Amino acid sequence: MEEKRRNPRMKEENELTITVVAGAKNLPEEAINDNHTEDISVSGARIQSHVFLPVGTILELDFISKTVNQKITALGEVKWIKVIIEDVSYEAGVEFVGTPSEAIKEIGDYISWKQKSNES
Repeated sequence: MEEKRRNPRMKEENELTITVVAGAKNLPEEAINDNHTEDISVSGARIQSHVFLPVGTILELDFISKTVNQKITALGEVKWIKVIIEDVSYEAGVEFVGTPSEAIKEIGDYISWKQKSNES
Protein backbone atom coordinates (compact mmCIF):
# COMPACT_ATOMS: atom_id res chain seq x y z
CA MET A 1 0.00 0.00 0.00
CA GLU A 2 1.33 3.43 -0.93
CA GLU A 3 2.11 5.81 1.93
CA LYS A 4 -0.02 8.97 1.66
CA ARG A 5 1.39 10.84 4.65
CA ARG A 6 3.41 13.99 4.04
CA ASN A 7 5.59 13.42 7.09
CA PRO A 8 6.84 10.26 8.76
CA ARG A 9 5.17 9.33 12.03
CA MET A 10 6.92 8.22 15.16
CA LYS A 11 5.14 5.55 17.22
CA GLU A 12 5.13 6.74 20.79
CA GLU A 13 2.63 6.87 23.62
CA ASN A 14 2.55 10.27 25.34
CA GLU A 15 0.18 11.64 27.93
CA LEU A 16 -2.37 13.95 26.28
CA THR A 17 -4.91 16.47 27.56
CA ILE A 18 -7.61 17.53 25.09
CA THR A 19 -9.69 20.70 25.16
CA VAL A 20 -12.50 21.10 22.61
CA VAL A 21 -12.14 24.49 20.91
CA ALA A 22 -14.92 24.40 18.28
CA GLY A 23 -17.10 22.34 15.99
CA ALA A 24 -18.83 19.88 18.29
CA LYS A 25 -21.87 19.93 20.52
CA ASN A 26 -22.43 17.96 23.72
CA LEU A 27 -18.72 17.58 24.48
CA PRO A 28 -17.11 18.59 27.76
CA GLU A 29 -16.07 22.25 27.96
CA GLU A 30 -13.35 21.46 30.48
CA ALA A 31 -10.10 19.68 29.66
CA ILE A 32 -10.43 15.96 28.90
CA ASN A 33 -7.74 13.94 30.68
CA ASP A 34 -6.59 10.30 30.48
CA ASN A 35 -5.83 10.30 26.74
CA HIS A 36 -2.64 9.46 24.91
CA THR A 37 -0.95 9.65 21.54
CA GLU A 38 -0.37 6.49 19.52
CA ASP A 39 1.95 8.18 17.05
CA ILE A 40 2.92 11.72 16.09
CA SER A 41 4.44 13.72 13.22
CA VAL A 42 4.88 17.41 12.48
CA SER A 43 1.57 17.37 10.60
CA GLY A 44 -0.63 15.41 13.00
CA ALA A 45 -1.16 12.63 15.49
CA ARG A 46 -3.14 9.47 16.08
CA ILE A 47 -4.70 9.70 19.52
CA GLN A 48 -6.70 7.47 21.82
CA SER A 49 -9.45 8.92 24.01
CA HIS A 50 -12.38 7.80 26.11
CA VAL A 51 -14.51 10.54 24.48
CA PHE A 52 -16.00 10.32 20.96
CA LEU A 53 -14.61 13.31 19.02
CA PRO A 54 -16.61 13.92 15.82
CA VAL A 55 -14.84 14.59 12.52
CA GLY A 56 -14.29 18.33 12.07
CA THR A 57 -13.93 19.06 15.79
CA ILE A 58 -11.13 21.53 16.55
CA LEU A 59 -9.03 20.53 19.55
CA GLU A 60 -6.26 21.96 21.66
CA LEU A 61 -3.82 19.15 22.40
CA ASP A 62 -1.35 19.33 25.28
CA PHE A 63 1.27 16.60 24.85
CA ILE A 64 3.60 15.67 27.67
CA SER A 65 6.54 13.63 26.45
CA LYS A 66 7.53 10.75 28.73
CA THR A 67 11.18 10.87 27.81
CA VAL A 68 11.98 14.57 28.22
CA ASN A 69 8.92 15.65 30.24
CA GLN A 70 8.34 18.50 27.78
CA LYS A 71 4.86 19.97 27.25
CA ILE A 72 3.89 20.95 23.70
CA THR A 73 0.55 22.56 22.83
CA ALA A 74 -0.92 22.23 19.33
CA LEU A 75 -4.27 22.89 17.63
CA GLY A 76 -5.72 20.13 15.49
CA GLU A 77 -8.78 19.07 13.55
CA VAL A 78 -10.22 15.57 13.84
CA LYS A 79 -10.00 13.96 10.38
CA TRP A 80 -11.24 10.46 11.23
CA ILE A 81 -12.56 8.54 14.22
CA LYS A 82 -12.62 4.81 14.93
CA VAL A 83 -14.51 3.04 17.71
CA ILE A 84 -12.21 0.71 19.64
CA ILE A 85 -14.69 -0.23 22.39
CA GLU A 86 -18.16 1.37 22.18
CA ASP A 87 -18.63 4.07 24.87
CA VAL A 88 -15.17 3.29 26.29
CA SER A 89 -12.32 3.88 23.84
CA TYR A 90 -11.86 5.70 20.54
CA GLU A 91 -8.98 6.34 18.18
CA ALA A 92 -8.81 9.54 16.11
CA GLY A 93 -6.59 11.01 13.45
CA VAL A 94 -5.86 14.68 14.13
CA GLU A 95 -4.26 17.04 11.61
CA PHE A 96 -2.48 20.04 13.11
CA VAL A 97 -4.09 23.28 11.92
CA GLY A 98 -3.43 26.82 13.04
CA THR A 99 -0.64 25.62 15.30
CA PRO A 100 2.10 28.20 15.86
CA SER A 101 5.27 27.43 13.91
CA GLU A 102 7.23 27.32 17.18
CA ALA A 103 5.09 24.39 18.42
CA ILE A 104 5.53 22.56 15.09
CA LYS A 105 9.29 23.14 15.37
CA GLU A 106 9.25 21.73 18.93
CA ILE A 107 7.42 18.62 17.69
CA GLY A 108 9.88 18.22 14.80
CA ASP A 109 12.88 18.71 17.09
CA TYR A 110 11.50 16.17 19.55
CA ILE A 111 10.90 13.58 16.80
CA SER A 112 14.42 14.13 15.41
CA TRP A 113 15.95 13.83 18.87
CA LYS A 114 13.95 10.67 19.62
CA GLN A 115 14.89 9.04 16.30
CA LYS A 116 18.60 9.82 16.86
CA SER A 117 18.49 8.45 20.42
CA ASN A 118 16.81 5.25 19.15
CA GLU A 119 19.59 4.78 16.57
CA SER A 120 22.29 4.93 19.25
